[in-house]
Amino acid sequence: MQVSDLRNLNKYNMTKSPWAWVPSLYSAEGLPYVVVMQVAVLMYKQFELSNTEIALYTSMFYLPWTIKPLWSPFIDMAKTKRWWIITMQALIGAAFAGIAFTIPTDFWLQATIAFFWLLAFSSATHDVAADGFYMLGLNEGEQSMFVGIRSTFYRLASLFGSGVLIMLAGNIQTWMKGSIKYSWSLIFYGLAGLFLAVVLWHSRVLPKPQSDKGLTGNVTVADVMKELWATLKTFFTKMPVKEVAIAVCFMLLYRMPEGLLVKITPLFLIEQQSAGGLGLSPQEIGFVQGTVGVLGLTLGGILGGVLVSRDGLKKWLWPMVCAITLPDVVYIYMSIALPENFLLINACIAVEQFGYGFGFTAYMMYLIYYSRGEHKTSHYALCTAFMALSMMIPGLISGWLQENVGYELFFIIVMALCAVTFIVSALVKIEPEFGKRG
Repeated sequence: MQVSDLRNLNKYNMTKSPWAWVPSLYSAEGLPYVVVMQVAVLMYKQFELSNTEIALYTSMFYLPWTIKPLWSPFIDMAKTKRWWIITMQALIGAAFAGIAFTIPTDFWLQATIAFFWLLAFSSATHDVAADGFYMLGLNEGEQSMFVGIRSTFYRLASLFGSGVLIMLAGNIQTWMKGSIKYSWSLIFYGLAGLFLAVVLWHSRVLPKPQSDKGLTGNVTVADVMKELWATLKTFFTKMPVKEVAIAVCFMLLYRMPEGLLVKITPLFLIEQQSAGGLGLSPQEIGFVQGTVGVLGLTLGGILGGVLVSRDGLKKWLWPMVCAITLPDVVYIYMSIALPENFLLINACIAVEQFGYGFGFTAYMMYLIYYSRGEHKTSHYALCTAFMALSMMIPGLISGWLQENVGYELFFIIVMALCAVTFIVSALVKIEPEFGKRG
């Protein structure tokens, strides 16, 4: 082999290495989600929409993640997953550009909502294709090795979105002396440029596994719909009717308090004290949410995973239920005391997010528990659809409820509804050995 051939081979191996595409693929999966679900909330608050409008509009964006199992079979049937990934990333970039372009216009509300919908549907479709491609592009050993890497870079993308982007928008507003719309327009133009680079990068480095191809031969849409029906049927008949009903209630209600909180807490942080909030700046919110909050969430999740793998889910279910509910009391305290000490506020958010990360482990492990058996992958996708729905429904009314009762009473109501989490947790049945490392 000639030296030039060896160099070309080494170059090929380097660019096709999982390190070249797994981190960037899962960063590209995490960033649009956090922009839709968190960044949009603060942007619309700065555009002076009411809390009712903000919570309603942004909670509706959960819908694509709720119904994505309905079109996931078509992703298998048409084109390759590699094609879907690159195409969806291009659409995500176009949606970011559309938001940036229309923010300064007179019809900014209708236009940005439309582009956020495009962003949400593209991102949800990208999730399906990326998770499928991960299993095709890596062998079993590589999948195990990189599962932690993909989660880490998804988290880093969340930190970048909920932290760096918000702080950067606040800094631009300071530099430009309060030009709020101009700052957010620049942020979204930057995201559009970033995703253009992502498309170019993945067009080059994503491998082309032989198994990555659309369904061929005599497979029809009717066949795919038949398979989808079989998946739905087995999902709702894999246990006795009573146990299935309890499982679905658990999936829908375990996170009810969090579904109410998630849209309101950033609004509470940025709201002026005269209106019952803490009056933090975008830079401070970016630090609290994107640094302290993400760190607490990550540490809680890691600890939860370690303990479940050691002792099983059943043993740690109740500590996790307490962890995901009881720390919500910090918001009652903050809404009453309205603390100005930034360190104290960070400590409160860290405690709540650590508890949420620890308690959320129980929820995710139960989804895996219920998905076992035939159609495991499809059943897990349906479970995650229920998870998205569990956040969407409470979120739709959270803004209306808060504006009618105020922040203090709203957080008291959320704390009272934690009883629902305890009730559904008491009803579920879990095998004692489930979750233990073999």
